[in-house]
Amino acid sequence: MIYNCDLPCSFFLSLLSVLGSSVVFIQQPHDLVVVAGQPVTLPCSITGYHGTVLWVKDGLALGVNRDMSGYPRYDVIGDHSKGEYHLLIQRTELTDDGSFECQAIQAATRSRPARLTVLVPPDDPVIIGAPVVSLRAGDSLNLTCHAENAKPAASIIWIRNGEVLNGAAYTKTLLRDGRRESTVSTLHISSSNIETGQQITCRASNKAAPNGKEATVTIDIQHFPLVNLSVEPQPVLEGNLVKFHCAAKANPPVTHYRWAKGGNMITDATGDTYEVLVDHSFFTEPVSCEVTNALGSTNISRNVDVYFGPRLAAEPQSLQVDRGSDAVFSCAWIGNPSLTIVWMKRGHGVVLSNENTLTLKGVRQEDAGKYVCRAVVPRVGVGEKEVMLTVNGPPSISSTQTQQALYGEKGQIKCFIRSTPPPDRIAWSWKETVLESGTSGRYTVETVSTEDGVISTLTMSNIVPADFQTIYNCTAWNSFGSDTEIIRLKEQGNNQFTPGSVFSSGSLRLAVIIGVAVGAFLALIVLIGTLGAFCCARLQRSKSLLSYLAFRKLPPLSGKPLTLSGQDCKDLIF
Repeated sequence: MIYNCDLPCSFFLSLLSVLGSSVVFIQQPHDLVVVAGQPVTLPCSITGYHGTVLWVKDGLALGVNRDMSGYPRYDVIGDHSKGEYHLLIQRTELTDDGSFECQAIQAATRSRPARLTVLVPPDDPVIIGAPVVSLRAGDSLNLTCHAENAKPAASIIWIRNGEVLNGAAYTKTLLRDGRRESTVSTLHISSSNIETGQQITCRASNKAAPNGKEATVTIDIQHFPLVNLSVEPQPVLEGNLVKFHCAAKANPPVTHYRWAKGGNMITDATGDTYEVLVDHSFFTEPVSCEVTNALGSTNISRNVDVYFGPRLAAEPQSLQVDRGSDAVFSCAWIGNPSLTIVWMKRGHGVVLSNENTLTLKGVRQEDAGKYVCRAVVPRVGVGEKEVMLTVNGPPSISSTQTQQALYGEKGQIKCFIRSTPPPDRIAWSWKETVLESGTSGRYTVETVSTEDGVISTLTMSNIVPADFQTIYNCTAWNSFGSDTEIIRLKEQGNNQFTPGSVFSSGSLRLAVIIGVAVGAFLALIVLIGTLGAFCCARLQRSKSLLSYLAFRKLPPLSGKPLTLSGQDCKDLIF
Protein backbone atom coordinates (compact mmCIF):
# COMPACT_ATOMS: atom_id res chain seq x y z
CA MET A 1 0.00 0.00 0.00
CA ILE A 2 1.27 3.46 -0.89
CA TYR A 3 0.40 6.41 1.36
CA ASN A 4 0.33 9.90 0.05
CA CYS A 5 1.12 12.30 2.88
CA ASP A 6 1.00 15.51 0.99
CA LEU A 7 -2.39 16.78 2.49
CA PRO A 8 -4.04 14.47 5.12
CA CYS A 9 -0.81 13.41 6.73
CA SER A 10 0.61 16.88 6.90
CA PHE A 11 -2.51 18.06 8.68
CA PHE A 12 -2.38 15.10 11.01
CA LEU A 13 1.27 15.67 11.71
CA SER A 14 0.59 19.29 12.51
CA LEU A 15 -1.88 18.25 15.14
CA LEU A 16 0.65 15.98 16.73
CA SER A 17 3.62 18.29 16.47
CA VAL A 18 3.23 19.24 20.07
CA LEU A 19 3.16 15.60 21.11
CA GLY A 20 6.37 14.82 19.17
CA SER A 21 8.39 17.66 20.41
CA SER A 22 10.72 15.28 22.26
CA VAL A 23 11.20 12.86 19.30
CA VAL A 24 14.81 12.77 18.09
CA PHE A 25 16.36 10.88 15.08
CA ILE A 26 19.36 9.03 16.37
CA GLN A 27 20.09 7.64 12.89
CA GLN A 28 18.91 9.09 9.65
CA PRO A 29 19.28 7.69 6.16
CA HIS A 30 22.14 9.16 4.13
CA ASP A 31 23.13 9.13 0.48
CA LEU A 32 24.27 5.74 -0.70
CA VAL A 33 25.61 4.30 -3.91
CA VAL A 34 24.97 0.66 -4.56
CA VAL A 35 25.57 -1.66 -7.46
CA ALA A 36 22.46 -3.27 -8.82
CA GLY A 37 21.97 -6.71 -7.37
CA GLN A 38 23.57 -5.92 -4.07
CA PRO A 39 21.59 -5.37 -0.80
CA VAL A 40 21.51 -1.98 0.88
CA THR A 41 20.24 -0.70 4.24
CA LEU A 42 18.95 2.79 4.86
CA PRO A 43 19.24 3.47 8.64
CA CYS A 44 16.47 5.10 10.69
CA SER A 45 16.44 5.23 14.53
CA ILE A 46 14.02 7.41 16.49
CA THR A 47 14.34 7.81 20.25
CA GLY A 48 11.34 8.41 22.51
CA TYR A 49 8.85 7.64 19.82
CA HIS A 50 6.44 4.75 19.75
CA GLY A 51 4.10 5.83 17.01
CA THR A 52 3.81 5.00 13.34
CA VAL A 53 6.92 5.16 11.10
CA LEU A 54 6.54 5.63 7.39
CA TRP A 55 9.19 5.20 4.65
CA VAL A 56 8.71 7.47 1.63
CA LYS A 57 10.44 7.17 -1.77
CA ASP A 58 10.33 10.07 -4.16
CA GLY A 59 7.26 11.41 -2.19
CA LEU A 60 5.38 8.10 -2.24
CA ALA A 61 4.78 6.10 0.95
CA LEU A 62 6.18 2.59 0.81
CA GLY A 63 4.52 1.14 3.91
CA VAL A 64 3.72 1.66 7.58
CA ASN A 65 6.02 0.36 10.25
CA ARG A 66 7.13 -3.06 9.15
CA ASP A 67 4.46 -3.65 6.56
CA MET A 68 6.22 -3.61 3.15
CA SER A 69 3.90 -6.12 1.55
CA GLY A 70 3.79 -4.09 -1.63
CA TYR A 71 7.55 -4.37 -2.03
CA PRO A 72 8.72 -7.92 -1.54
CA ARG A 73 12.40 -6.94 -1.75
CA TYR A 74 11.90 -4.26 0.89
CA ASP A 75 11.93 -4.97 4.61
CA VAL A 76 12.00 -2.82 7.78
CA ILE A 77 14.44 -4.27 10.24
CA GLY A 78 15.81 -3.38 13.65
CA ASP A 79 14.60 -3.44 17.30
CA HIS A 80 11.22 -1.77 17.38
CA SER A 81 11.44 -1.17 21.12
CA LYS A 82 14.56 0.83 20.55
CA GLY A 83 12.96 2.83 17.77
CA GLU A 84 14.93 1.16 14.97
CA TYR A 85 13.18 1.22 11.60
CA HIS A 86 15.96 0.48 9.13
CA LEU A 87 14.92 -0.07 5.51
CA LEU A 88 16.58 -3.12 3.92
CA ILE A 89 16.48 -3.44 0.13
CA GLN A 90 17.56 -6.82 -1.14
CA ARG A 91 18.99 -7.27 -4.66
CA THR A 92 18.73 -3.66 -5.59
CA GLU A 93 17.47 -2.79 -8.97
CA LEU A 94 17.59 0.28 -11.12
CA THR A 95 14.01 1.06 -10.03
CA ASP A 96 15.31 1.52 -6.48
CA ASP A 97 17.25 4.53 -7.58
CA GLY A 98 15.67 7.59 -5.90
CA SER A 99 15.23 9.80 -2.77
CA PHE A 100 14.20 8.10 0.51
CA GLU A 101 12.84 9.60 3.81
CA CYS A 102 12.00 8.09 7.18
CA GLN A 103 8.96 9.82 8.79
CA ALA A 104 7.58 9.69 12.36
CA ILE A 105 3.91 10.23 11.61
CA GLN A 106 2.51 11.09 15.07
CA ALA A 107 5.54 13.26 15.89
CA ALA A 108 5.23 15.01 12.57
CA THR A 109 8.94 14.57 12.09
CA ARG A 110 10.85 13.40 9.03
CA SER A 111 14.48 12.59 8.39
CA ARG A 112 16.58 14.37 5.90
CA PRO A 113 16.19 12.93 2.39
CA ALA A 114 18.77 10.38 1.39
CA ARG A 115 19.70 9.74 -2.25
CA LEU A 116 20.07 6.08 -3.21
CA THR A 117 22.00 5.79 -6.39
CA VAL A 118 21.91 2.40 -8.12
CA LEU A 119 24.79 1.67 -10.46
CA VAL A 120 24.42 -0.82 -13.33
CA PRO A 121 27.50 -2.50 -14.80
CA PRO A 122 27.61 -2.79 -18.56
CA ASP A 123 26.65 -5.96 -20.26
CA ASP A 124 29.52 -8.09 -21.47
CA PRO A 125 31.13 -6.15 -24.32
CA VAL A 126 30.69 -7.48 -27.82
CA ILE A 127 33.25 -7.06 -30.65
CA ILE A 128 31.65 -7.26 -34.06
CA GLY A 129 33.03 -10.27 -35.93
CA ALA A 130 34.55 -11.92 -32.86
CA PRO A 131 36.07 -14.29 -31.95
CA VAL A 132 38.10 -14.17 -35.20
CA VAL A 133 38.21 -11.20 -37.53
CA SER A 134 39.62 -11.98 -40.99
CA LEU A 135 40.99 -9.45 -43.43
CA ARG A 136 43.16 -9.47 -46.51
CA ALA A 137 46.79 -8.58 -46.29
CA GLY A 138 47.27 -4.92 -47.01
CA ASP A 139 43.83 -3.93 -45.75
CA SER A 140 43.42 -1.78 -42.68
CA LEU A 141 41.46 -3.07 -39.69
CA ASN A 142 38.35 -1.53 -38.16
CA LEU A 143 37.13 -3.02 -34.89
CA THR A 144 33.82 -2.08 -33.22
CA CYS A 145 32.98 -2.86 -29.60
CA HIS A 146 29.53 -2.40 -27.95
CA ALA A 147 28.99 -2.01 -24.18
CA GLU A 148 25.23 -1.87 -23.50
CA ASN A 149 22.89 -1.03 -20.58
CA ALA A 150 25.33 0.65 -18.24
CA LYS A 151 24.76 3.28 -15.59
CA PRO A 152 26.71 5.36 -15.83
CA ALA A 153 27.84 4.88 -19.44
CA ALA A 154 30.74 2.49 -19.82
CA SER A 155 34.21 3.63 -20.72
CA ILE A 156 35.92 1.45 -23.36
CA ILE A 157 39.63 0.93 -23.90
CA TRP A 158 41.44 -1.28 -26.42
CA ILE A 159 44.41 -3.35 -25.35
CA ARG A 160 47.01 -5.25 -27.40
CA ASN A 161 49.93 -7.08 -25.85
CA GLY A 162 49.29 -5.31 -22.56
CA GLU A 163 49.38 -1.86 -24.11
CA VAL A 164 46.44 0.49 -24.53
CA LEU A 165 45.75 1.46 -28.12
CA ASN A 166 44.87 5.09 -28.61
CA GLY A 167 42.86 6.77 -31.29
CA ALA A 168 39.51 5.03 -30.81
CA ALA A 169 36.27 6.92 -31.47
CA TYR A 170 33.35 6.76 -28.98
CA THR A 171 29.62 7.33 -29.11
CA LYS A 172 27.08 7.14 -26.24
CA THR A 173 23.34 6.62 -26.49
CA LEU A 174 20.80 7.19 -23.66
CA LEU A 175 18.27 4.41 -23.44
CA ARG A 176 14.51 4.84 -23.16
CA ASP A 177 14.50 4.47 -19.38
CA GLY A 178 16.46 7.67 -19.24
CA ARG A 179 19.04 6.16 -16.91
CA ARG A 180 21.12 3.58 -18.74
CA GLU A 181 23.39 4.24 -21.65
CA SER A 182 25.07 2.25 -24.40
CA THR A 183 28.62 2.94 -25.58
CA VAL A 184 30.12 2.11 -28.97
CA SER A 185 33.86 2.33 -29.60
CA THR A 186 35.51 2.02 -33.02
CA LEU A 187 39.23 1.37 -33.43
CA HIS A 188 41.12 1.82 -36.70
CA ILE A 189 44.48 0.07 -37.19
CA SER A 190 46.57 0.50 -40.33
CA SER A 191 47.75 -2.53 -42.27
CA SER A 192 51.35 -1.85 -41.33
CA ASN A 193 50.52 -2.09 -37.63
CA ILE A 194 48.73 -5.41 -37.54
CA GLU A 195 49.90 -8.99 -37.67
CA THR A 196 48.05 -12.22 -38.03
CA GLY A 197 47.44 -14.08 -34.80
CA GLN A 198 47.40 -10.94 -32.67
CA GLN A 199 44.72 -10.66 -30.01
CA ILE A 200 43.04 -7.35 -29.30
CA THR A 201 40.86 -6.82 -26.20
CA CYS A 202 37.93 -4.49 -25.68
CA ARG A 203 37.54 -3.62 -21.97
CA ALA A 204 34.35 -1.86 -20.80
CA SER A 205 34.15 -0.44 -17.26
CA ASN A 206 32.17 1.99 -15.10
CA LYS A 207 31.74 2.58 -11.38
CA ALA A 208 29.63 -0.55 -11.12
CA ALA A 209 32.37 -2.60 -12.75
CA PRO A 210 35.64 -0.85 -12.00
CA ASN A 211 37.68 -3.85 -13.06
CA GLY A 212 35.84 -3.93 -16.34
CA LYS A 213 34.50 -6.60 -18.57
CA GLU A 214 36.42 -7.83 -21.56
CA ALA A 215 35.94 -9.27 -25.01
CA THR A 216 38.84 -10.46 -27.15
CA VAL A 217 39.20 -10.90 -30.87
CA THR A 218 41.94 -12.75 -32.79
CA ILE A 219 43.20 -11.17 -35.99
CA ASP A 220 43.41 -13.49 -39.00
CA ILE A 221 45.21 -11.86 -41.91
CA GLN A 222 44.49 -13.74 -45.10
CA HIS A 223 46.91 -13.45 -47.97
CA PHE A 224 47.87 -14.90 -51.28
CA PRO A 225 50.45 -17.68 -51.09
CA LEU A 226 53.93 -16.48 -50.18
CA VAL A 227 56.21 -18.63 -52.32
CA ASN A 228 59.94 -19.39 -52.34
CA LEU A 229 61.30 -21.53 -55.20
CA SER A 230 64.63 -23.22 -54.52
CA VAL A 231 66.85 -25.04 -57.03
CA GLU A 232 69.46 -27.58 -55.98
CA PRO A 233 72.23 -28.07 -56.91
CA GLN A 234 73.49 -24.95 -58.62
CA PRO A 235 75.50 -24.54 -60.77
CA VAL A 236 74.99 -27.87 -62.49
CA LEU A 237 76.46 -29.45 -65.62
CA GLU A 238 74.03 -30.16 -68.44
CA GLY A 239 72.52 -33.64 -68.16
CA ASN A 240 72.52 -33.83 -64.35
CA LEU A 241 69.55 -34.11 -61.98
CA VAL A 242 68.08 -30.95 -60.44
CA LYS A 243 65.40 -30.67 -57.75
CA PHE A 244 62.98 -27.74 -57.58
CA HIS A 245 61.17 -27.15 -54.28
CA CYS A 246 58.22 -24.76 -54.05
CA ALA A 247 57.84 -23.73 -50.40
CA ALA A 248 54.61 -21.79 -49.79
CA LYS A 249 52.91 -20.09 -46.84
CA ALA A 250 49.26 -19.30 -47.40
CA ASN A 251 46.16 -18.26 -45.47
CA PRO A 252 43.76 -19.84 -46.34
CA PRO A 253 45.79 -23.00 -46.98
CA VAL A 254 47.25 -23.99 -50.37
CA THR A 255 44.82 -25.87 -52.59
CA HIS A 256 46.86 -26.47 -55.74
CA TYR A 257 50.38 -26.47 -57.26
CA ARG A 258 51.09 -26.02 -60.95
CA TRP A 259 54.48 -26.25 -62.72
CA ALA A 260 55.59 -24.86 -66.09
CA LYS A 261 58.79 -24.42 -68.08
CA GLY A 262 59.15 -21.61 -70.55
CA GLY A 263 55.40 -21.02 -70.30
CA ASN A 264 54.53 -24.65 -71.14
CA MET A 265 52.73 -26.80 -68.59
CA ILE A 266 54.58 -29.68 -66.92
CA THR A 267 51.80 -32.23 -66.55
CA ASP A 268 53.72 -34.84 -64.57
CA ALA A 269 54.52 -32.45 -61.68
CA THR A 270 51.64 -31.77 -59.25
CA GLY A 271 53.09 -31.38 -55.75
CA ASP A 272 55.53 -28.94 -54.24
CA THR A 273 58.59 -30.74 -55.71
CA TYR A 274 59.79 -31.27 -59.29
CA GLU A 275 62.88 -33.26 -60.32
CA VAL A 276 64.35 -33.34 -63.84
CA LEU A 277 67.53 -33.92 -65.84
CA VAL A 278 68.40 -30.43 -67.08
CA ASP A 279 69.70 -29.40 -70.47
CA HIS A 280 70.78 -26.04 -71.89
CA SER A 281 67.17 -24.90 -72.31
CA PHE A 282 66.77 -24.55 -68.54
CA PHE A 283 69.31 -21.70 -68.70
CA THR A 284 67.04 -19.56 -70.90
CA GLU A 285 63.59 -21.02 -70.17
CA PRO A 286 62.67 -20.49 -66.51
CA VAL A 287 60.80 -23.07 -64.46
CA SER A 288 57.78 -21.57 -62.69
CA CYS A 289 55.72 -22.75 -59.74
CA GLU A 290 52.18 -21.41 -59.31
CA VAL A 291 50.57 -21.84 -55.89
CA THR A 292 46.84 -21.32 -55.38
CA ASN A 293 44.59 -20.80 -52.36
CA ALA A 294 41.04 -19.51 -51.91
CA LEU A 295 42.15 -15.91 -52.44
CA GLY A 296 44.11 -16.46 -55.64
CA SER A 297 47.45 -17.56 -57.03
CA THR A 298 51.11 -16.62 -56.75
CA ASN A 299 53.60 -17.49 -59.50
CA ILE A 300 57.37 -17.50 -59.10
CA SER A 301 60.01 -18.65 -61.58
CA ARG A 302 63.73 -19.45 -61.58
CA ASN A 303 66.35 -20.12 -64.22
CA VAL A 304 68.87 -22.88 -63.63
CA ASP A 305 72.58 -22.09 -63.74
CA VAL A 306 73.30 -24.87 -66.24
CA TYR A 307 76.83 -25.21 -67.59
CA PHE A 308 76.72 -26.10 -71.31
CA GLY A 309 78.88 -25.79 -74.38
CA PRO A 310 78.41 -23.19 -77.14
CA ARG A 311 75.12 -23.16 -79.05
CA LEU A 312 74.35 -20.94 -81.99
CA ALA A 313 71.88 -18.18 -81.25
CA ALA A 314 72.26 -16.38 -84.60
CA GLU A 315 73.83 -18.29 -87.47
CA PRO A 316 76.31 -16.36 -89.67
CA GLN A 317 75.58 -16.11 -93.38
CA SER A 318 77.97 -16.39 -96.29
CA LEU A 319 78.53 -13.19 -98.24
CA GLN A 320 79.19 -12.21 -101.82
CA VAL A 321 80.50 -8.67 -102.19
CA ASP A 322 82.22 -6.59 -104.85
CA ARG A 323 85.94 -6.01 -104.65
CA GLY A 324 86.64 -2.88 -102.58
CA SER A 325 83.45 -3.14 -100.57
CA ASP A 326 83.16 -3.98 -96.86
CA ALA A 327 82.16 -7.45 -95.72
CA VAL A 328 80.41 -7.77 -92.35
CA PHE A 329 79.79 -11.18 -90.77
CA SER A 330 77.76 -11.68 -87.60
CA CYS A 331 77.30 -14.70 -85.40
CA ALA A 332 75.95 -15.11 -81.87
CA TRP A 333 76.54 -17.96 -79.46
CA ILE A 334 75.17 -18.78 -76.07
CA GLY A 335 77.00 -20.79 -73.48
CA ASN A 336 77.53 -20.98 -69.77
CA PRO A 337 79.87 -19.94 -68.18
CA SER A 338 80.68 -16.93 -70.34
CA LEU A 339 82.16 -17.86 -73.68
CA THR A 340 84.86 -16.36 -75.90
CA ILE A 341 84.32 -15.75 -79.63
CA VAL A 342 87.14 -15.96 -82.18
CA TRP A 343 86.96 -15.13 -85.90
CA MET A 344 89.66 -16.60 -88.17
CA LYS A 345 90.17 -17.32 -91.83
CA ARG A 346 90.32 -21.05 -92.53
CA GLY A 347 93.92 -22.13 -92.87
CA HIS A 348 95.29 -19.03 -91.14
CA GLY A 349 96.18 -18.71 -87.47
CA VAL A 350 95.51 -15.00 -87.15
CA VAL A 351 92.62 -13.94 -84.90
CA LEU A 352 90.59 -11.37 -86.82
CA SER A 353 88.00 -10.52 -84.15
CA ASN A 354 86.81 -11.48 -80.67
CA GLU A 355 83.41 -9.88 -81.15
CA ASN A 356 80.15 -11.22 -82.52
CA THR A 357 80.83 -9.17 -85.65
CA LEU A 358 83.73 -9.49 -88.10
CA THR A 359 84.21 -6.53 -90.46
CA LEU A 360 86.57 -6.72 -93.42
CA LYS A 361 87.23 -3.30 -94.91
CA GLY A 362 87.71 -2.86 -98.67
CA VAL A 363 88.00 -6.56 -99.45
CA ARG A 364 90.37 -7.81 -102.10
CA GLN A 365 90.06 -10.97 -104.12
CA GLU A 366 92.65 -12.66 -101.97
CA ASP A 367 90.32 -12.12 -98.99
CA ALA A 368 87.85 -14.54 -100.52
CA GLY A 369 87.63 -17.88 -98.79
CA LYS A 370 86.22 -19.64 -95.74
CA TYR A 371 85.95 -17.89 -92.39
CA VAL A 372 85.28 -19.56 -89.06
CA CYS A 373 83.35 -18.16 -86.10
CA ARG A 374 84.46 -20.20 -83.11
CA ALA A 375 83.08 -20.08 -79.56
CA VAL A 376 84.85 -21.51 -76.51
CA VAL A 377 83.29 -22.18 -73.11
CA PRO A 378 86.23 -22.89 -70.80
CA ARG A 379 86.32 -26.46 -69.50
CA VAL A 380 82.95 -27.19 -71.09
CA GLY A 381 83.09 -27.20 -74.87
CA VAL A 382 83.89 -25.61 -78.25
CA GLY A 383 81.66 -24.84 -81.22
CA GLU A 384 82.32 -23.32 -84.62
CA LYS A 385 80.49 -22.27 -87.76
CA GLU A 386 82.03 -21.75 -91.18
CA VAL A 387 80.98 -19.16 -93.75
CA MET A 388 82.20 -18.32 -97.24
CA LEU A 389 83.28 -14.93 -98.48
CA THR A 390 82.98 -14.54 -102.21
CA VAL A 391 84.53 -11.43 -103.75
CA ASN A 392 83.21 -10.19 -107.08
CA GLY A 393 86.10 -9.11 -109.33
CA PRO A 394 88.13 -9.94 -112.41
CA PRO A 395 89.14 -13.56 -112.89
CA SER A 396 92.33 -14.75 -111.23
CA ILE A 397 94.40 -17.47 -112.93
CA SER A 398 96.78 -19.49 -110.79
CA SER A 399 98.24 -22.18 -113.04
CA THR A 400 101.76 -23.59 -113.17
CA GLN A 401 103.67 -21.59 -115.73
CA THR A 402 105.70 -24.59 -116.91
CA GLN A 403 103.88 -27.87 -117.39
CA GLN A 404 105.24 -31.21 -118.73
CA ALA A 405 104.35 -33.70 -121.43
CA LEU A 406 105.93 -36.73 -123.13
CA TYR A 407 107.23 -36.46 -126.67
CA GLY A 408 105.00 -38.38 -129.08
CA GLU A 409 102.25 -38.83 -126.47
CA LYS A 410 99.07 -36.93 -125.71
CA GLY A 411 99.78 -33.88 -123.56
CA GLN A 412 97.68 -31.46 -121.55
CA ILE A 413 98.02 -27.93 -120.26
CA LYS A 414 95.68 -26.91 -117.47
CA CYS A 415 94.55 -23.39 -116.58
CA PHE A 416 92.88 -22.94 -113.13
CA ILE A 417 90.61 -19.89 -112.90
CA ARG A 418 89.00 -18.40 -109.83
CA SER A 419 86.28 -16.00 -110.82
CA THR A 420 83.26 -14.41 -109.15
CA PRO A 421 81.04 -14.05 -111.03
CA PRO A 422 81.98 -17.06 -113.16
CA PRO A 423 83.97 -16.27 -116.32
CA ASP A 424 81.95 -15.28 -119.35
CA ARG A 425 84.68 -16.51 -121.69
CA ILE A 426 87.89 -18.58 -121.55
CA ALA A 427 90.24 -18.74 -124.53
CA TRP A 428 93.52 -20.46 -125.37
CA SER A 429 95.84 -18.81 -127.89
CA TRP A 430 99.18 -19.80 -129.35
CA LYS A 431 100.96 -18.62 -132.43
CA GLU A 432 98.07 -17.40 -134.57
CA THR A 433 95.51 -19.85 -133.18
CA VAL A 434 92.69 -18.99 -130.74
CA LEU A 435 90.47 -21.79 -129.35
CA GLU A 436 87.74 -21.38 -126.71
CA SER A 437 86.14 -24.82 -126.83
CA GLY A 438 85.91 -27.90 -128.98
CA THR A 439 88.61 -29.33 -131.26
CA SER A 440 90.86 -27.81 -133.87
CA GLY A 441 93.35 -30.17 -135.49
CA ARG A 442 95.47 -31.76 -132.81
CA TYR A 443 94.09 -29.43 -130.17
CA THR A 444 91.00 -29.79 -127.94
CA VAL A 445 89.74 -27.38 -125.22
CA GLU A 446 87.55 -28.64 -122.34
CA THR A 447 86.26 -26.57 -119.40
CA VAL A 448 85.14 -28.09 -116.08
CA SER A 449 83.63 -26.19 -113.10
CA THR A 450 84.68 -27.27 -109.60
CA GLU A 451 83.85 -26.11 -106.10
CA ASP A 452 86.96 -23.94 -106.04
CA GLY A 453 86.85 -22.55 -109.56
CA VAL A 454 87.04 -23.44 -113.26
CA ILE A 455 89.64 -25.69 -114.90
CA SER A 456 90.21 -25.21 -118.63
CA THR A 457 92.33 -27.91 -120.28
CA LEU A 458 94.12 -27.68 -123.63
CA THR A 459 94.80 -31.21 -124.88
CA MET A 460 97.36 -31.88 -127.66
CA SER A 461 97.52 -35.24 -129.41
CA ASN A 462 100.88 -36.63 -130.51
CA ILE A 463 103.26 -34.09 -128.98
CA VAL A 464 105.85 -32.82 -131.46
CA PRO A 465 109.06 -30.88 -130.77
CA ALA A 466 107.46 -27.62 -131.84
CA ASP A 467 104.98 -27.95 -129.00
CA PHE A 468 107.84 -27.51 -126.52
CA GLN A 469 108.84 -24.30 -128.23
CA THR A 470 105.40 -22.73 -128.34
CA ILE A 471 104.09 -20.13 -125.87
CA TYR A 472 100.50 -20.81 -124.78
CA ASN A 473 98.22 -18.07 -123.50
CA CYS A 474 95.19 -18.79 -121.22
CA THR A 475 92.84 -15.79 -120.86
CA ALA A 476 89.55 -15.49 -118.88
CA TRP A 477 86.99 -12.65 -118.91
CA ASN A 478 84.01 -11.65 -116.73
CA SER A 479 82.05 -8.43 -116.22
CA PHE A 480 84.75 -7.04 -113.91
CA GLY A 481 87.75 -7.60 -116.20
CA SER A 482 90.16 -10.29 -117.33
CA ASP A 483 93.33 -12.16 -116.44
CA THR A 484 95.97 -13.91 -118.56
CA GLU A 485 98.53 -16.61 -117.81
CA ILE A 486 101.43 -17.62 -120.10
CA ILE A 487 102.23 -21.34 -119.96
CA ARG A 488 105.15 -23.25 -121.50
CA LEU A 489 105.38 -26.95 -122.19
CA LYS A 490 108.44 -28.94 -121.12
CA GLU A 491 109.40 -32.44 -122.20
CA GLN A 492 109.02 -34.85 -119.33
CA GLY A 493 111.79 -37.24 -118.19
CA ASN A 494 114.06 -37.54 -121.35
CA ASN A 495 117.45 -35.71 -121.59
CA GLN A 496 119.04 -37.90 -124.46
CA PHE A 497 119.95 -35.97 -127.60
CA THR A 498 117.94 -37.06 -130.64
CA PRO A 499 117.00 -35.28 -133.81
CA GLY A 500 113.47 -35.01 -132.59
CA SER A 501 114.59 -33.44 -129.34
CA VAL A 502 116.65 -30.60 -130.67
CA PHE A 503 114.22 -28.00 -129.41
CA SER A 504 113.22 -29.84 -126.32
CA SER A 505 115.44 -28.23 -123.73
CA GLY A 506 118.16 -25.70 -123.01
CA SER A 507 120.82 -28.39 -122.43
CA LEU A 508 120.27 -29.89 -125.86
CA ARG A 509 120.50 -26.44 -127.39
CA LEU A 510 123.88 -26.04 -125.69
CA ALA A 511 125.09 -29.34 -127.20
CA VAL A 512 124.01 -28.19 -130.65
CA ILE A 513 125.87 -24.91 -130.24
CA ILE A 514 129.04 -26.75 -129.21
CA GLY A 515 128.72 -29.09 -132.22
CA VAL A 516 128.30 -26.20 -134.61
CA ALA A 517 131.27 -24.41 -133.13
CA VAL A 518 133.46 -27.53 -133.44
CA GLY A 519 132.39 -28.03 -137.08
CA ALA A 520 133.11 -24.44 -137.90
CA PHE A 521 136.53 -24.73 -136.30
CA LEU A 522 137.38 -27.85 -138.37
CA ALA A 523 136.12 -26.18 -141.52
CA LEU A 524 138.37 -23.21 -140.79
CA ILE A 525 141.41 -25.48 -140.55
CA VAL A 526 140.64 -27.45 -143.71
CA LEU A 527 139.37 -24.69 -145.91
CA ILE A 528 141.45 -21.54 -145.58
CA GLY A 529 140.30 -18.21 -147.01
CA THR A 530 139.68 -19.09 -150.68
CA LEU A 531 137.35 -22.04 -149.96
CA GLY A 532 134.75 -19.81 -148.21
CA ALA A 533 132.26 -19.81 -151.05
CA PHE A 534 132.58 -23.58 -151.48
CA CYS A 535 132.03 -24.02 -147.76
CA CYS A 536 128.91 -21.87 -147.86
CA ALA A 537 127.48 -24.04 -150.66
CA ARG A 538 128.20 -27.17 -148.68
CA LEU A 539 126.73 -25.81 -145.53
CA GLN A 540 123.50 -25.00 -147.35
CA ARG A 541 122.94 -28.71 -147.85
CA SER A 542 124.03 -30.00 -144.49
CA LYS A 543 122.13 -30.61 -141.23
CA SER A 544 124.67 -28.45 -139.49
CA LEU A 545 123.31 -25.51 -141.41
CA LEU A 546 119.79 -26.33 -140.11
CA SER A 547 121.09 -26.40 -136.59
CA TYR A 548 122.80 -23.11 -137.17
CA LEU A 549 119.60 -21.58 -138.46
CA ALA A 550 117.71 -22.85 -135.44
CA PHE A 551 120.35 -21.40 -133.18
CA ARG A 552 120.06 -18.02 -134.90
CA LYS A 553 116.21 -18.24 -134.65
CA LEU A 554 115.80 -17.37 -138.32
CA PRO A 555 112.38 -17.59 -139.89
CA PRO A 556 111.33 -21.18 -140.77
CA LEU A 557 111.72 -22.43 -144.32
CA SER A 558 108.92 -21.42 -146.57
CA GLY A 559 109.71 -23.81 -149.44
CA LYS A 560 111.74 -21.19 -151.35
CA PRO A 561 115.48 -21.47 -151.79
CA LEU A 562 117.46 -20.15 -148.83
CA THR A 563 119.90 -17.35 -149.61
CA LEU A 564 122.72 -16.43 -147.23
CA SER A 565 124.32 -13.05 -147.08
CA GLY A 566 128.05 -12.49 -146.97
CA GLN A 567 127.78 -11.63 -143.29
CA ASP A 568 126.02 -14.97 -142.64
CA CYS A 569 128.94 -16.73 -144.21
CA LYS A 570 131.43 -14.76 -142.21
CA ASP A 571 129.56 -15.64 -139.05
CA LEU A 572 129.64 -19.28 -140.02
CA ILE A 573 133.36 -19.32 -140.85
CA PHE A 574 134.64 -17.18 -138.07
